[in-house]
Amino acid sequence: MSLEEVSSLQRHSAKAINFGLIYGMSSFGLSKQLGVDKKSAEEYINRYFERYPKVKIYMDFVREKAAKHGFAETLFGRRVYLPDILSKNMMRRKQAERLAINAPMQGTAADIIKRAMITLQDWTEKHSSKVSMIMQVHDELVFEVSEDFVKAAKEVIQEKMEEAGNLSVATPVSIGCGNNWDEAH
Repeated sequence: MSLEEVSSLQRHSAKAINFGLIYGMSSFGLSKQLGVDKKSAEEYINRYFERYPKVKIYMDFVREKAAKHGFAETLFGRRVYLPDILSKNMMRRKQAERLAINAPMQGTAADIIKRAMITLQDWTEKHSSKVSMIMQVHDELVFEVSEDFVKAAKEVIQEKMEEAGNLSVATPVSIGCGNNWDEAH
């Protein structure tokens, strides 16, 4: 199947499965997200982990580490404490386990955007008459830029955002421009 043949429903389902599972979603949660019965959701989960066994190994490792230490941490060392990780109450323990899996990934993403913001703040202060950072929305930064500075700003912003994590893997950044946030998408 080519990329063009993928329907919006298939794309939505794939995102729900990929992001849901790596962030610790249960079969119950996935069934609600996809609008399927719990058995179908369990089959999706089982097939996913059969195809990507290292994801399961990683998730188990994170859960065990969190249970041992009482916290999970981001790639940059920021800790999320999990007081219920050893709870006898299964619901509390499972929630803490989901948080343990979620924290390294979403927390690291948050750390990276914060690092980008700090780096870009220094740059925008030097060019305050032409550019200003006005808002952050999840993993996006929104700037107001003088029309004569757009090209230069795009280059610097992209470079600084891609370098913010200082990771061994690429972190590509796409930039949109417009008269408002909606147009920039």
